[in-house]
Amino acid sequence: MEDIKAEKLPRHVAIIMDGNGRWAKKRALNRIRGHEEGAESVREIVRVSREIGIPFLTLYAFSEENWKRPGYEIQALMNLLKRFLRSELKEMLTNGIRLQAIGRIHKLPEDVQEELRKTARETSRNRDMVLTLALSYGSRQEILDAIQGIAKGVKAGKISPEDINEELISSGLYTEGMPEPDLLIRTSAEYRVSNFLLWQIAYAEMYFTPTLWPEFRKQEYMEAIREYQRRERRFGATGERGGRET
Repeated sequence: MEDIKAEKLPRHVAIIMDGNGRWAKKRALNRIRGHEEGAESVREIVRVSREIGIPFLTLYAFSEENWKRPGYEIQALMNLLKRFLRSELKEMLTNGIRLQAIGRIHKLPEDVQEELRKTARETSRNRDMVLTLALSYGSRQEILDAIQGIAKGVKAGKISPEDINEELISSGLYTEGMPEPDLLIRTSAEYRVSNFLLWQIAYAEMYFTPTLWPEFRKQEYMEAIREYQRRERRFGATGERGGRET
């Protein structure tokens, strides 16, 4: 990792973890086995992010659309999430990682919600890195929730229409208080953002890779970081004038 420039690291990396099912299918395994192997990639990417000094990592773990999957697969994913939280708690505490979840968390099974609350509570004092799991998450739903909150404020006379700006909308999103992603990664050769952080990724660099998520480990992650560092981030400015750097 000697060629990784610490001063040019993305502050916030967001990842659409895709390809667990295809990884399993290629090996004539059931989809659950693919999710289990994908959890190993999560462990490694979280660990590497902490090692190189990325302060915010957000993982798209379960979308609103994923509720359409078969019941047995949803249950397996919920059980895998609980096992992950329990098994990784010690490492999160040791490495200063704070866990939080965004999305319509109330839709998750109560035992999963309790495990999330417990892990968030026990890691709440950690300050070295924030690991965010997007669960029962959809960006359009997130923006809708923010707009409805603003509308209620207007109706109650607490907000005037003239007060509505980008900052107000951002403050109503699930990601309030977090920096916007600098780098969005998607695995498995899909070239879409799938209703993930639509507002927040307005100026994010995007990196797409054919690697399936269960095979996306340290080497592939470092290549994504290197590619990010090779790019010039302009934020609407020209190359001659220079853009705002992270």
